[in-house]
Parts: sequence; structure tokens; C-alpha cells
Amino acid sequence: MEQLGKRSAARLDTVLRHLCPRLGAAPAPISIPTSAQVSVVPHSGGFCYTLDNDLLTTQQRQFYEDNGYLLIKKLVSDEDIERFRREFMRICKREVNPPGAMIMKDESLRSQFGQSEKVVNKVQDFQEDEELFRYCTLPEVLKYVECFTGPNIMAMHTMLINKLPDSDKQTFLHPMHQDLHYFPFRPASRIVCAWTAMERADQDNGCLVVQPGTHKTTLKPHGYPTWEGKTNKLFHGLLDEDEKTPKVHLVMEKGDTVFFHPLLIHGSGINKTSGFRKSISCHFASSECYYIDVKNTTQEHLEKELQEVVRKKYNATSVELKDIWNFRARLVQGERINL
Repeated sequence: MEQLGKRSAARLDTVLRHLCPRLGAAPAPISIPTSAQVSVVPHSGGFCYTLDNDLLTTQQRQFYEDNGYLLIKKLVSDEDIERFRREFMRICKREVNPPGAMIMKDESLRSQFGQSEKVVNKVQDFQEDEELFRYCTLPEVLKYVECFTGPNIMAMHTMLINKLPDSDKQTFLHPMHQDLHYFPFRPASRIVCAWTAMERADQDNGCLVVQPGTHKTTLKPHGYPTWEGKTNKLFHGLLDEDEKTPKVHLVMEKGDTVFFHPLLIHGSGINKTSGFRKSISCHFASSECYYIDVKNTTQEHLEKELQEVVRKKYNATSVELKDIWNFRARLVQGERINL
């Protein structure tokens, strides 16, 4: 534990040195593409979105090619899920405090329940919590991730969602969105999300909803929805959603894992039950991906909002988007190249 604490402290010190006024010379700039559009290079057999591998069947590759997601049943064991659940409860009780993690809560319930499972709706950026981060290193998950990213794999963005029972105000409805909106790195075809249900997820408790085939579109403008009631910080949605596009509710059992493309339009409904719908997820990317400049793109306003959040959290005077992602990112397989 002492060694873990030292490693976490060192990583946190590194990012804080970036967030605060520069203490040393900046690294030499490198020339990288700045386009926010998607670059897809076809692979053998005409597949653009998966790499040649010995794991996925031709039918599975074609399904992902056509739809932008692939559901693998019972991939993560009950034992691992229960370990993740216990660690989440420890975080809720403040028995552990992972460096850099964002513990998001329903503030309206805190006075009634304190910080507990009934209040905490998300643990984001848990890369410094070794127990939760085990999810990102599970061999059964990584063998599928490699089919999308290749052998050099970075864990870029981590979340454990605890969807609370909701009200008519739809507080925990996540509007339809594309995850690439949040990411300043490309190409999109070498990024994939692994999302595992920690209990049954269905239409009653707010399962994932996807629009198959939308991964073939470009990144669309996002912003805060205009519906009534409270809107969660950074829960952006499509500004111009096509209601006619067919939607599929992904009913999943405990341990089921869906892998999906960062341009796939998706969201989740409200939890109409009295229980809590948990999931754990990680966005993985090839370490050969590269950072882009989001200025003058549809992502620029998100950059400013995220920078403000980090400035307040760390009391920093300046912060760059790349610094934030450098702290979040951890190598889980192969060699670290760009990210």
C-alpha cells in the first residue's frame, strides 16, 4: 500500500506541476493532425472498425461494422463484480479516497443520507484506485479490446456509474450523445468503450440505449439539454437529435459487456425502480492515437468547461486539456507511444 501511495502521489504531483505555472521548459511541440473528423483505414476483408484477429468471428466483425457495438454475454465474473461493488461502497463511506477521482453526488439527497450509495451517482477517473482499475486490466476484457485498438492499449477514461432511483425530473437521464465529443485524440476507429453491467440492466432501471449504425456519421454538435429539471455537470447531449433514428435498448445481465465505437449515438434512461443500477466502464485507445487541437471545433466549449472544473478542483491557475488526459491515461498493455 505504501508503494501504491508513492506511485499515486508521484503521478498526482506530475499533473499538478502541469496545472500550476510551469516549473520547467515545455516539451518541444510536435506536428500532429488537428482535424476533428474521423479517419478510417479499411482492413482486410473490407472491415474498417476492427483489426484482424483470431477472436472475433466474421459475423461479430460484420455486426460491429454495421451497428457500432458488440455485446459479449457473461464476460466478467460475479466475483470480480462483487469486488468492484465492495470498493465502490468503501469510496461512498470515505474509507478510501482515490487521488484524482471525481465523486459525483446528488447534492439534494446529501442532507438526508450523507455520502452513501443513496447519494453517489458516479465515480469518475478511478485510475488511481487499484481495485477498481483491475477492471481495465482483466485479460478477458483486454483480449476483446485489442481487436479494436491493436496490441498497444491505453486506459483513457474510467467510470463506475450508480444510477440512482429517479423522479419525474429525469435528473439521471443521460441524453443521447457521442463519446468522441469528450475526447481530444484520434483516430476514432482505434478507440473503444468496454461497458459492463454490474447487475441486470433493462428499461425499468435505465439501461443503455443505442442508435445502431450512427458510428458511421461525423461528430455532431453537443451541449446541455433544454429539458426541465436539473442537468448534471458535463452531461452533454446532441443539440439536434433525429428522433426518427431507430433506437435499441440493450438489456444486459450481470457480467455482460458491450464494446462500442466512440461515435455511436447512445444514452440511458431514468431508473424507475427503487434499486441502484451499477455499471463499470473504461474507454480504451491505441497508444498510437494522437492528441488534436480542439480549438475552432465543436469540442472547444467542452475544453473550456473541463479546464474550469479542474482549475477549481486543484486550485490551479492554468491547465491544458492534454495535461488532464495525460493524468487520466494509463498503459495497460504493450508500449506507450503517443498518448
